[in-house]
Amino acid sequence: MQPETPESYSAAAKAIWPAAAIPGQPGAHLRAAQADDADPDLTGDAVTRSTDEVDTPSGPEEILDAEPTYGSELLDELRAQIAQFVIPPSPAALDAIALWVVATHLQPAWQHAPRLAVVGPAKRCGKSRLLDVLTETVHDPMLTINTTPAAVYRSITEEAPPTLLVDEADTIFGTPKMAEKNEEMRGLLNAGHQRNRYVTRVVGNDHTPRRFATFAMAAIAGIGDLPDTIMDRAVVIRMRRRAEGEKVKPFRSRRDIPALHELRDRIAAWAKPLLDEAAESEPEMPVEDRAADTWEPLVIVADLAGGRWPRLARMACARMVAAEAAAEEDHPSGARILADIRRVFVAQREVDSLSTDELLHHLRQDPESPWAEWGRAGLTSRELGRMLRDFGITSGNVRLADRTQRKGYMRNKFLDAWRRYCPTVHPVDADADPAPGEG
Repeated sequence: MQPETPESYSAAAKAIWPAAAIPGQPGAHLRAAQADDADPDLTGDAVTRSTDEVDTPSGPEEILDAEPTYGSELLDELRAQIAQFVIPPSPAALDAIALWVVATHLQPAWQHAPRLAVVGPAKRCGKSRLLDVLTETVHDPMLTINTTPAAVYRSITEEAPPTLLVDEADTIFGTPKMAEKNEEMRGLLNAGHQRNRYVTRVVGNDHTPRRFATFAMAAIAGIGDLPDTIMDRAVVIRMRRRAEGEKVKPFRSRRDIPALHELRDRIAAWAKPLLDEAAESEPEMPVEDRAADTWEPLVIVADLAGGRWPRLARMACARMVAAEAAAEEDHPSGARILADIRRVFVAQREVDSLSTDELLHHLRQDPESPWAEWGRAGLTSRELGRMLRDFGITSGNVRLADRTQRKGYMRNKFLDAWRRYCPTVHPVDADADPAPGEG
């Protein structure tokens, strides 16, 4: 789709998002589309000025796909391989994971090393399984299980840094006491997001000061959110427990690792000649500031690959950054709150909605639950909202049986979370009427 013709030499052309990416030439399709629409009577300086003044494209959804290339085929294949073993929360998240993996093979080109934060509200959400797949596909994986920060420092080189893989990060950062004990690891992960950030340590018997590089891409998995300073530097993948009917392929080392390694080697061979081009690329980004720094390597990889990936990368970036901006930075309280709320709705004969006050009253009345003694005065509406927000559940105005309208929760907002996190709490299907005698 071509830009509209400017009304005058001084009026800026209003461009729709460029026609198609040119594989191996990030941003070239932007310049070509603008130059094609420049008035031939303008001088070179005027053409440059006119193209610089062209309006920003209206959205990543309007990028037209180019013909598939070898790079885009590799990304498609990697995406399909990952999808065999895990079910990310959205297609955009799956696209981001594939792009992040390929970006690890171009680490010397990047100014920023994006973290991949793989988090979930409870156990068995597929976090560790995703790290299994990443271990076999990223560049030079370094698992940091029981690894000291000093050992990690000494493993990072300027020329070819490893890819750090941290599982069960909640055992490192899960409580303030744990986080304080592991402050050096958190500092390493923060500093390593940007090139030329060093730590200085004394080494040897003579305690000679020595600088250690920290720059390296890292995937970090754990229950609950990671420290804010890490989440702010990360592409965040919020995993969910599989619902009934969602199937994945079991990961078997002997069978699956050879195929993943073969794909990894082809990705590395494709990426290596593009190192200089990647380092010089400055793509148009749909976000700004630190989010743009974090996502830029993924978008550059997409532009180098071409095909549909320039569009997919920018769509994933815009949507996932917006979702994180809207999310509360609070740690979830696990599936217990969901199970107890499900019992309340069952006891109330599956009413369509409950006010927040009524729901809190019933939760506090359960003698076997912790909600009456939660905090200083029992569970509050604010704390309840924080717990549920990580599961995608928010309060709103609800109409009650007495025809009044109050702040509360709709039962249908819980159905998906109930199926995923507490399917055995009540055997009756979530959409069915309660059995006789219940309530």
